[in-house]
Amino acid sequence: MLTSHRNTSQGSPAALLDAVDHSVPTAPADDPRSGGHVLVVGAPGPRRERLTRTLRATGHEVSHAPPGDVDRRMAQAQPDAIVALDDRGEPGAHGDRGPDVIREVRTAPAGRALPLLMVTDGPGPSGVADMLRRGADDCVPEASDPVELSARIEAKLRRVPVPVENLPRDPRTGLYSHAHFLDELDRELQRPEAARNGGVLAVVRVAEMAALEARLGQRIRREVAERLAGVAERLGSFCDRLGWDDDGHLLMLLPGVDEETARRGLEKFAATVAGTRFIVADENVRLTPAIGWLPLAGCADGDRATGQARDAVQEALRHRDLRPVRYAPWMRGTPHRHRRPSLSALIRPALSALSPVLALLLGVAVPFVLYLQTYALGWDLGSAMYWVVVAGLVLSALLIVLECLFSLDAAARPESPGAPYPPASAVIAAYLPNEAATIVETVESFLRLDYPGELEILLAYNTPHPLPVEDTLREIAARDPRLVLLPVAGSTSKAQNINAAVTRVRGEFVGIFDADHHPARTAFRDAWHWLSNGHDVVQGHCVIRNGESSRVAELVAVEFEAIYAVSHPGRTRLYGFGVFGGSNGFWRTDLLARTRMHGSMLTEDIDSTLRALGEGARFAVDRTLISRELAPTTLKALWNQRSRWAQGWLQVSLKHLWRSLRSPVFTARQKLGLFVLLGWREVQPWLTLQILPILLYSAWKAGGLQRLDWAVPVCVLAVLFTMAAGPVQALFAWRMAVPELRSRGRWFWSYLLVSTFFYSHFKNMVARQAHLKEALGDRQWRVTPRAAAAKAVARR
Repeated sequence: MLTSHRNTSQGSPAALLDAVDHSVPTAPADDPRSGGHVLVVGAPGPRRERLTRTLRATGHEVSHAPPGDVDRRMAQAQPDAIVALDDRGEPGAHGDRGPDVIREVRTAPAGRALPLLMVTDGPGPSGVADMLRRGADDCVPEASDPVELSARIEAKLRRVPVPVENLPRDPRTGLYSHAHFLDELDRELQRPEAARNGGVLAVVRVAEMAALEARLGQRIRREVAERLAGVAERLGSFCDRLGWDDDGHLLMLLPGVDEETARRGLEKFAATVAGTRFIVADENVRLTPAIGWLPLAGCADGDRATGQARDAVQEALRHRDLRPVRYAPWMRGTPHRHRRPSLSALIRPALSALSPVLALLLGVAVPFVLYLQTYALGWDLGSAMYWVVVAGLVLSALLIVLECLFSLDAAARPESPGAPYPPASAVIAAYLPNEAATIVETVESFLRLDYPGELEILLAYNTPHPLPVEDTLREIAARDPRLVLLPVAGSTSKAQNINAAVTRVRGEFVGIFDADHHPARTAFRDAWHWLSNGHDVVQGHCVIRNGESSRVAELVAVEFEAIYAVSHPGRTRLYGFGVFGGSNGFWRTDLLARTRMHGSMLTEDIDSTLRALGEGARFAVDRTLISRELAPTTLKALWNQRSRWAQGWLQVSLKHLWRSLRSPVFTARQKLGLFVLLGWREVQPWLTLQILPILLYSAWKAGGLQRLDWAVPVCVLAVLFTMAAGPVQALFAWRMAVPELRSRGRWFWSYLLVSTFFYSHFKNMVARQAHLKEALGDRQWRVTPRAAAAKAVARR
């Protein structure tokens, strides 16, 4: 073998290539090093010629390929190794071609297993590390000795690198290759089902994969899979075997696990991934895992089962809400719209239309008949229910009065921030056909915000077809880089828009807004005072800005003062927690990233709030943190909005009440508040309706209405106290209102009268109908038309 005779005095980059004719003898034909075919990749020129002479002088057969033509040249004559010139130091070179050459070689099927050496012109440690990460097997400085270059090539030829996917398991991460994972899966499926004792297959993909590949190349797929596998291993033994495929999916085999245990484990895995910042190819990124899974019971073929789990992944990618999606047959080639409607789906609209009649039957007729039947059996249930209803009405009124009193002592915003102002992000969720008339005005109001740190405004929107307003928005974004436009293809809800945006934002905290909101100039500065002093979420005060447009908008304007200026601060003070993080809500980005919003919930923000509270997050309510929005202007629009709110609250109650009362996270005081908010508020609309069957029953028992004694002191006092709660709330709403509304005294007097004699009953009717809709499975989202829009639009 030749010995190295490095000339340390030759320090110029071309020393290696210039000295070849004098320092390296030509290898004889019987030299064991001879015969290796090396493909030299580089632009024609002196550097390539010198490298060619060096390789031939050390016994290698050499062919050439310019960048961009590597795949074709390899197909013509398969080389044993590839040596590429990194041309970043070449005069006139455009960009950084080294990584491009690596990507070109490694994406070609023939180049995946070939040794690849880069001859570099001193890129420094970071440049060498980057090329090695991207797929180079070695980097040789151009000033190295020619014999060293030859020896490195020969070493690679003697020990040809084997791609990880060709090994049964990655020796570093323990990941199975795709083929070997399928072997493991098939082995599991061949076991008798009785011996399997359950088992689940899951497939994971990240929603950001396409964007990462566009910037960093396809090799990022393996690196992302490794990061996901690392999280799964840190969580413990809920997953038995892990693998990955060429598309970047993480494959998870969970044998001997029941479906509920698997689902909980996958949910924990997803939340952990979403709440972690990863270093991928030297970039700090946040990942959104989309998980599809199916039980192994009934599966016979591993390849088919994996394909079905991938179909479920596609459904999970649409929502980006971190919830694992169980495979269903319709996910493969049978979209929702092509499925034949079931009988219940045909009957449901008719039953929903009759819901007011059904409410009267269930709330009046059925109890009246029950009272009569129990009386015939010797039990005076109707009289007992009378005192239950009286006590319930008094309790409801008392809770309203307590909220009003506690709102006077609501916590004040910290005077100064607890840390310097960090980068912040505003996310505006919009459905453009509904927002086209107002969105430009909204965006311009955000661009006028006064925030001491960096502030980006991200408009996350969906639209079924292109709209002229998009051109205007693109012009604004080109003029002001703070505005980032994010079209969310396939989105059907505000939740999906927010979920798509949360991994794209750069801010340490995020303000969430609907497309009609105009926050106060200092809103983000004020929000950071809370978040930097120990809170995780702060909900601001939503103020109606179109109250003059109609009587309905005027009513809602005062009602919002009663909600945001009185009820929310009062409840927070009374029960020890805030309960709303929706529009004009500010979240720490890490918390929102691992919580997300669930589009299946009609009040997705309240659901997210309760899930975050269950993790121990701290919520604050600040009535001085102002954002102005639009109110519905017609009674029909108001009915649709409040119907969605009421049904959404019911969904949240059904989902969270029982688990919240059992949770060790909440104190006894907080559990009492949760019982009131999630339990009592759902009972009250039906309890107030019991006045009618009790009155009918009492009249029947007394022999007619004229024989009833209406002046019972307890009854009179209860009625007076109950009716006084509305005026008290209106008075406090006026006292706490923002100045521009407080000056509208007539609006508050009107609200007092309308609320006492009509609006409270209207909201109870809405709540009862919403309960019936939920029971019937009617969860259609009807968009509230904006006041500035000319026409109401179709549902979102």
